[in-house]
Amino acid sequence: MITAGVDLAAEPKGTALAVIEWSEQAGRATLTSLILGVDDALVADTAERVDKLGIDCALGWPDEFVEFLVAHHEGRALDPGVDGGMDWRRTLAYRETDRVVRERTGRWPLSVSTDRLGLTAMRAAGMLARIAERGIPIDRSGSGLVVEIYPVASLRLWGLTTAGYRADALRRAELIDDLLAAAPWFDVQGFRPLMLGSTDAFDAVVAALATRAAAVGLADQPGDRMLARTRREGWVALPNGSLQSLVDPR
Repeated sequence: MITAGVDLAAEPKGTALAVIEWSEQAGRATLTSLILGVDDALVADTAERVDKLGIDCALGWPDEFVEFLVAHHEGRALDPGVDGGMDWRRTLAYRETDRVVRERTGRWPLSVSTDRLGLTAMRAAGMLARIAERGIPIDRSGSGLVVEIYPVASLRLWGLTTAGYRADALRRAELIDDLLAAAPWFDVQGFRPLMLGSTDAFDAVVAALATRAAAVGLADQPGDRMLARTRREGWVALPNGSLQSLVDPR
C-alpha cells in the first residue's frame, strides 16, 4: 500500500507532500518522498499512483454557514427564532466533524468559516476538482481515495505531546524522536533534517501516517445519520488505534 499526506497552505509555498510505502509482510513503512513547494498538479499526479491521499484542510463548509450566506446574499431575513447570538454563530462556524474533533481531543479545530483556514479551503476545493478531472471520484466523507486528515489531533490521539512543536525546532526534534521511538518500524531515510527544518514537511509526514489509519479501517467514520452531511462538509478521519496498529491492524 502507498499513502500520501498533504499539508496544505493557501499557496504552493508552505504546502508539503509526503509519500509512504507500506510493506504488509515485513510490518514496515518507508518514507519514500517528501517535497516542499507543492502545486495542485503534483498532488493530482500523486493521487493517480497512491492507494489513499490525506489532505490536512477542511474539505467543505458547515451546512448552516452555506445556507446563511445564500439567504444573506438574496436579502432574505433571518428566521424569527434566530437571535444572532454566539450559540447561533457557532453553528455557522463549525462543521459536524469539528464538534466530533472537540469531543475526542478537547480542542476546537480552526473554523473554516471564520478563520484564515478559509483561504486554504478554497484552494482545497480547486485541488479536489483537479483530482476529479483525472477520473477519480471525490467523496468528502473520506470513503474514496481522498480523506481529510488533522495531523496535530492524530499525534495527540497516538499519545504524543504536541505543545510548541510548530514554532520551536528543538521541541519538534523531541517530537520526531518520540514519534520514531513509538514507531520503530518507520524508516524516514534521509528526510529527518527536512522534517526538523520545516513544520509543513513534518505535518505532511504525520498526515501520510494518519491516512494509513483511514485506509485500513482504524479511523473514525461518520455514522449513517451524518453521512449525507459529511459528503458536503467533509469529515476528519481521526485515528482510533495506536501507531503500532498501522503495521499490525488486527
